[in-house]
Amino acid sequence: MTSAVLFGTFAIFLFLSVPIGISIGLATLVTIIYSGFPVDFLTKELVTSIDSFPLMAVPFFILAGEIMGKGGISDRLFRVANALVGNKTGGFAIATIITCMFFAAISGSGPATVAAVGGIMIPAMVRQGYDKRFATATVAAAGSLGVIIPPSIPMVIYGVVGSTSIGDLFIAGVIPGLLVGLALMVYAYFHSRKKGYTGTGEKTSIKLIGKAFWEAKWALLIPVIILGGIYGGIFTPTEAAVVAVVYGLLAGMLLYREIRFSDLPKVIADAALTTATILIIVGTATAFGKLLTMEQIPNEIAAWMLSISESPIVIILLITILLLIVGCFMDTLAAIIILTPILLPIAVNIGYDPIHFGIIMVVNLAIGFITPPLGVNLFVGSGISGLSIETLSKSIVPFFLAMLITLFIVIFIPPISLFLVEMMK
Repeated sequence: MTSAVLFGTFAIFLFLSVPIGISIGLATLVTIIYSGFPVDFLTKELVTSIDSFPLMAVPFFILAGEIMGKGGISDRLFRVANALVGNKTGGFAIATIITCMFFAAISGSGPATVAAVGGIMIPAMVRQGYDKRFATATVAAAGSLGVIIPPSIPMVIYGVVGSTSIGDLFIAGVIPGLLVGLALMVYAYFHSRKKGYTGTGEKTSIKLIGKAFWEAKWALLIPVIILGGIYGGIFTPTEAAVVAVVYGLLAGMLLYREIRFSDLPKVIADAALTTATILIIVGTATAFGKLLTMEQIPNEIAAWMLSISESPIVIILLITILLLIVGCFMDTLAAIIILTPILLPIAVNIGYDPIHFGIIMVVNLAIGFITPPLGVNLFVGSGISGLSIETLSKSIVPFFLAMLITLFIVIFIPPISLFLVEMMK
């Protein structure tokens, strides 16, 4: 009965369009009162759940993303991508995806990637003759790479909840992220060829490419510093996030000079608002998950799944379907916090490495960024382009299928996730 109250009230609050973090907290509070637990259970969890050194990486990566999004970095990254492929069929679309991949290696956030790249590239693609629906769908889908290619905020949360190495998760996400990006580029190319979206017509050259790389050198150094520092043992992922903030400020204010001191209050306020939203979700979802554990719900779900079949393939497919459905309705971070204690033991029991399973969860839930009704990337893309969510949802379907195919490749070929991890040991 307690489980029914917990999930029932949560569903009601979601149906009433209460924000996800508040819905989780209110459902937890109602269940606490119903079950007779101390009311301060929720307040204690809100404090203790975010009292974590690894979690400090989250606000710093968010701040770094805000700084770099306003510091002229995304524009320079596009110039590099455009110099490489801009003259090819669908060159602007492919360059946009490559730019999102570059920015993903900086921001750690899907919506931040869409906002930073989409504000520049959607209007540019439309001016180049691309259909606005395709242009917006391209940015929205490629923005999902923000949580797959490291650094990744969801990977930090999974590492904390699942007690796994955040550094290993980061390096495990590199090849899957590149694979997803490649899949999106393949579709963009064939769609562009069908629609007649030609390149810029400008002849590429080593000189042109070299000039673009030189102008973007300070931006291109950011992922090298962040990831190189982590894997070189120079600093932890949390310290890397702080380094990213400092470097972003230096690049934006002194090197590119596109951020002024007067811009900093708004940049910091935007980052603080996003951070507060995320930490509310983290705190309430942790309390929600504790209640689930106290009610033995994870054990019951595990037993139910294992009773359906002993085949690892069937079980991982069930988990995948569950995550795809959850991704449509629940915030990525909340889903990771609530579902990791339930699903990780099942995955380990059927032979999946915790690092590999973490990548499966992140890629799965990254698809949720482009699936309605929650689809955050769709809302950000819609806000930039002015298209309705319904129109954008139809245009995103081929990209969704490309990501889904890549997801199954990642699931059933573990070395894609684990090769670099094992090589670094």
